[in-house]
Amino acid sequence: MQNQDKIYVAGHRGMVGSAIVRKLQKEGYKNLLLRTSKELDLRDQKAVASFFESEKPDYVFLAAAKVGGILANNTYPATFLYDNLAIQTNVIHNAYLNGVKKLLFLGSSCIYPKMAPQPLKESYLLTGLLEPTNEPYAIAKITGIKMCESYRKQYGCNFISAMPTNLYGPGDNYDLNNSHVLPALLRKFHEAKINHDPSVVVWGTGTPLREFLHADDLADALYFLMQHYDGAEFVNVGTGKDISIGDLARLVKKITGYEGTLQFDTSKPDGTPRKLLDVSKLHNLGWKPSIGFEEGIRSVYIKKFIEDQK
Repeated sequence: MQNQDKIYVAGHRGMVGSAIVRKLQKEGYKNLLLRTSKELDLRDQKAVASFFESEKPDYVFLAAAKVGGILANNTYPATFLYDNLAIQTNVIHNAYLNGVKKLLFLGSSCIYPKMAPQPLKESYLLTGLLEPTNEPYAIAKITGIKMCESYRKQYGCNFISAMPTNLYGPGDNYDLNNSHVLPALLRKFHEAKINHDPSVVVWGTGTPLREFLHADDLADALYFLMQHYDGAEFVNVGTGKDISIGDLARLVKKITGYEGTLQFDTSKPDGTPRKLLDVSKLHNLGWKPSIGFEEGIRSVYIKKFIEDQK
C-alpha cells in the first residue's frame, strides 16, 4: 500500500475498524474511505455495488460484522448468520468486480472446532463440530474465509484472511446483554465498586481458558499482513498466551479496586473449554504483539470508566 492509495475500512466505527483507522492515520495514510452503517448498509447488495463502482477503492479492510457474546449469539442466531453472510458476500464480491488490489477479511477464533487440540493451528479448520453457542456466527466467518480462498483460486484475487483471538480495547461493547467477557467484567466490577455491592457474579465455573489481544495490537498485525503477506491460507492473530476466566475476574477485580467477593454461577454456560491460537505462523512472518495484558486492561478501564465519566 502506498500513502496515496484509496483504502476502504468497512466497519470503521467498531472497535477493530477504529483501531485500523488509527493505525493507518499514524502511518500517514490520508485517503481513507469511511462510511457509517447509516450511510452505507453493507447488507444492501445494490448499495454496496454502487459504492464500489463509484469509489473504486484500491485496498479493503473488511472489519464490519455483527458481533456479540454467548447470550447475544444464543438469542439472535438467525441475525448473526444472515447479517454476517450478507455483509461479507457483498463486500468480497464487489471488491472482485471492481478490481480491488487486495482485501483483508477479518474472521474469529470461534471458527475452530469446540474440541480441537490446543493451541489451535490454522490447519484445524473444519476438522470437527463447532461450539453450539456461536455456531451461526462461526459458519458465517468460515464462509468468508472460503470466499476469499475461492475468489483467489477462480479469479486470482489477492484476498487474504486473518483470524484474531478475543479482543478488547477502545470502542468495546459494554452492554451486559450482548458484550464479550472482558468488557462485561470491567463494567460489572466497576459498578459493584461504585454501588458498594458485596459480591460480583461471574458466569460459569471460571475454568475456561481464553486468550486476549488489544485492538491496537490487532490493527498493527493487520497492517503488517496487508503489507507483507499474500498467502492463500488464513493467519491466526493472537498472543499465544491464555488465562482462566476465574483469574481474569480476579485481575479485573484488582484493576478496578473492587473489594467485595466473587461468585461463580455454574448454572450459566462456560462455552468452549479453551481457545488458544497457535500464532507461530504470524511470529515466523515477523510480527509479535507489544501491549502487555494488565497494562492494556488498565488503560482501557481508565479511559472508559474514569476519564470518560468525568
